[in-house]
Amino acid sequence: MKFPRNAKILRSHFDVAPFAAVFFLLLIFLQLGGLLPVQGLRMRLNLPATGELPGVSQRTVAMAVDSTGRIYFKNQIVTEPELTNGLRSAVLGSREPLTLVIHADKSLTYNQLAHLALLARDCGLTNSLLATLPRADGQP
Repeated sequence: MKFPRNAKILRSHFDVAPFAAVFFLLLIFLQLGGLLPVQGLRMRLNLPATGELPGVSQRTVAMAVDSTGRIYFKNQIVTEPELTNGLRSAVLGSREPLTLVIHADKSLTYNQLAHLALLARDCGLTNSLLATLPRADGQP
């Protein structure tokens, strides 16, 4: 059976208006999608402010701990075993030594910070630093 072909593709001129409308709608959705909350990023850290401290020349891996003691790694809330596995995989995947940067709320105790540093050392990270905010002018 032979079917007749009556349809011709793009009989008229190419109209840009529908494509522009779809493009701008897509642009709006992408911009609004950035405002949606992401799990693990709802924390509010109160970092201590310090004077001039030296930076790090090595590659770093970062983690955060909020005032309630929740641990964040790769923008997700993790438990200590998950943190251990993540740090070990970061160490194994790197060719050079890594430095752990701990973004800790200033209400955490020294005992909690020491526990995290020892946990990192057991994973193979020998250097660990605490992240701080720069001191504003006029603060002692």
